[in-house]
Amino acid sequence: MENKELKNKIEAILFAAYEPVSASKISNVLNIKEKEVIRIINELNEEYKNNEKPYTIKEIGGGYLLLTLPEYGDVIGEVIGKKNIRLSKAALVTLAIISYKQPISKKEIDIIRGVDSSGPLETLIELELIKVVGEKDAPGRPLLYGTTKKFLEVFHLKDLKELPEIKDEDIPISFTGGNNIKKEG
Repeated sequence: MENKELKNKIEAILFAAYEPVSASKISNVLNIKEKEVIRIINELNEEYKNNEKPYTIKEIGGGYLLLTLPEYGDVIGEVIGKKNIRLSKAALVTLAIISYKQPISKKEIDIIRGVDSSGPLETLIELELIKVVGEKDAPGRPLLYGTTKKFLEVFHLKDLKELPEIKDEDIPISFTGGNNIKKEG
């Protein structure tokens, strides 16, 4: 198969996909090596960039997805409607704790937040941003929570290593329960 034909087929697969498609799956369908798939994806991205196209192919959660560039989000939203996931502050804090501390139990989340996390956990599970990933080897065998592939997709992350690094100066406060916040130091 010629390079142009392979490019067109890979682009068509990614255009039609609603979720990330692995290089392995594409290579199996097209009978080529994974390295070849990745090389072609890189070439396509270079072409998109050089020709100022409004989209890119991004590696997300172990697969590839054709995405529009963020600067076109508003105009696309006007046409097809916005699909924003609205999270409360409690759910966002809970999600941040889980994403950085996973696997983590509800009790550990409650201790960090200083309040009960049942509601935010339920919301995050319902939105498929987190899931039960196991049980802690402790009395009562509490459930452990972690993020999902959908979490990576929603936040356009290749993997959890792409989460921003948290530095000490980023955490100048601690939660002591409810809305009580105090400065550290």
